[in-house]
Amino acid sequence: MVFIRSLIFLLLQIVITPLFTLIAILTFPFHPITRYRIISGWALTMLWLLRVVCDIRMEVRGADNIPNKPCLVLCKHQSAWETIALQKVFPPQVWVIKRELLWLPFFGWGLAMTSPVAIKRSEGREAIKQLLRQGKERLALGFCVVIFPEGTRIPFGQRGRYKIGGALLGASSGAPIVPVAHNAGKLWGRESFLKYPGVITMSIGAPIDPAGLKAEEINRRVEEWIETEVTQLP
Repeated sequence: MVFIRSLIFLLLQIVITPLFTLIAILTFPFHPITRYRIISGWALTMLWLLRVVCDIRMEVRGADNIPNKPCLVLCKHQSAWETIALQKVFPPQVWVIKRELLWLPFFGWGLAMTSPVAIKRSEGREAIKQLLRQGKERLALGFCVVIFPEGTRIPFGQRGRYKIGGALLGASSGAPIVPVAHNAGKLWGRESFLKYPGVITMSIGAPIDPAGLKAEEINRRVEEWIETEVTQLP
């Protein structure tokens, strides 16, 4: 049954995504936040399909910790699920992503219209400079900036190295930093086709004020909170 449900979800995703890509391209003349509000309808549709087809539901804890101004969202990365769910939980947002994702047919083309900060990791210091420059620009536009500090999806129960780019942006911009933990990898694993029914819990931590903190300390606090919180989720 899990296989059949997962297959139906995939087939529907394949049909729906090109349609949303066309809509995304047609939003080009609009303000970036208006474009985002339209394009994020894809994510809301996917969440609905996950619930109806795969019986994957979501519980959100700590939603009152979301600031009422643009912030940095530093999130645990286990699955494709959080890239979808964050769009329902947080205000308009952009992601810091690998530039290569923009080359993906349909998905990447639509993603390009959401004003992401698309970096080339191999550029090292230049990539950090781009992150700081464009991250501040996106915050000034009214977006939250979503960063996965581990850089790639990590299997459930494991821990990646937390890269310092998000903390540097926080220290440089002064924007509040919101850590996010979840257990999506239990039901929808890293690069997994199968999606198991159940409830995914997302926990949102209290914002960290970067004033007076060095990037290393910000990074340490984010990692400590997320990794501790993950172990306490059901």
